[in-house]
This record gives sequence, structure tokens and C-alpha cells, in this order.
Amino acid sequence: QAQLVESGGGLVQPGGSLRLSCADSGRTITGSNFNMAWFRQAPGKDREFVAAVRRSGGYTYYADSVKGRFTISRDKAKITVFLQMEDLKPEDTAVYHCAAGQGILSSTREESAYRYWGQGTQVTVSS
Repeated sequence: QAQLVESGGGLVQPGGSLRLSCADSGRTITGSNFNMAWFRQAPGKDREFVAAVRRSGGYTYYADSVKGRFTISRDKAKITVFLQMEDLKPEDTAVYHCAAGQGILSSTREESAYRYWGQGTQVTVSS
């Protein structure tokens, strides 16, 4: 059974870096057959799109708030998806969720395009 599992969250000071990882423990979901994305949800706020990588071509997409600071990537086997986060800010504090889906290109930033979700990993940016 497909189950996405995230790791790599933690407490970091402003300006610091973290790398999140996500993989399906059942090895059913891979970057070859699913579009992969990261969303985040801060306390008291709606879940929002962060970044995505398409299964075909590996094209990447980012929210404006993280563009230039975050990088989404896949390993060569396309089993693990990473989110490299640089120059972290307090407003990046949230639970980060990995997601997998097969939606059309125009829905890449929409939660509805993703069928499988991980439980999330907490990222806290604070001094």
C-alpha cells in the first residue's frame, strides 16, 4: 500500500538550511509515474503549495514566496523527492507535506491534483 513518508524537518535559525525527503515506503509511488509536490500548512492558515516536479520532463514549479530559496529534486531512481530549503525565514515555519498525483499541468499547484499525502514534517524557523 502506498504511504508517503517525509523526513528532515527540525528547528533552524533564520538564514539556515534544511533538506526534506519524501519516499513511498511501499515503493509504489515514484517520480516516474507520479507528479510530486510539497505543500505546507502554518498554524491557523490554509495549506499552501510550495513546489512541484512533473513526472514527464522533470519540470519544476515554485510558489513565489520560495522561488530562489527552495529547490525540489528527485534522485536518479526517482524514488525519493527532496526539498532543499535555503535562507529560511520565520514565515517558512509550517508542517511540510509531500504529495503525489497524476493531475494535468494546469492543476500542478492545486491540492486536488494530488491523491496521496504524507503525514508531514515540522519545520520551525526561530532564533
